[in-house]
Amino acid sequence: MEKLYPDSEVELTPFLAKHYDGLLNLVTLGFYRGFIRKAVAFMKIRKKDEILDLGCGTGRNACLMVHYLDGGHVTGLDISEDMERQFMEKCKDKPGAVFVRQRIDIPFDLKRKYDKVFISFVLHGFPQEVREVVIRNAFNHLKEGGSFHILDYGEFDLQKAPFYARFVFRKIECKYAFDYIGRDWKTILKEAGFTRFEEHKLAGRYARMLTAYKKETETNNTD
Repeated sequence: MEKLYPDSEVELTPFLAKHYDGLLNLVTLGFYRGFIRKAVAFMKIRKKDEILDLGCGTGRNACLMVHYLDGGHVTGLDISEDMERQFMEKCKDKPGAVFVRQRIDIPFDLKRKYDKVFISFVLHGFPQEVREVVIRNAFNHLKEGGSFHILDYGEFDLQKAPFYARFVFRKIECKYAFDYIGRDWKTILKEAGFTRFEEHKLAGRYARMLTAYKKETETNNTD
């Protein structure tokens, strides 16, 4: 299948999609297991939360989220048939996890609102105008007071990074990632309507969980 974004690395070949989790474990020397568990813990998931996972991939992250739930659910969105098969296999004993075949880079409406929206190492792989579409989709699908959790690269100057970090980043990443790390994401999210932010740095300062909150409508109480 022809790539929608030829300069991106977030669209995977069938081989990479089929072996994605194993390759990720290999490339990170097993580091990713603990990394993603720590990131999901930062989400402060409540038992009844309804969570939307954008670009959910194999369901690995959704399965971790489900462990925190009791009456809530995770809805994963992806367009890959390979990812759907893996998601359904991983989550077959987890009724709180649901897969929906849906592109996240175009406007869509699932006809419901969520407490949390999560996206993991996908946003950096799009052109900026497409990232803004993804952000609007997240905002539009959040309940008032809901939170948008972006697990991705942090903001840093690649030229000032250690040699090994520069080498790895240039070897594995697409041109969109170089643009992503240089942008002010809190300002971008504020312009999209989010009002409050939290961040947790991971892997030094090169990755982070950035959380943005959708403002609750103020109500006037009268006596």
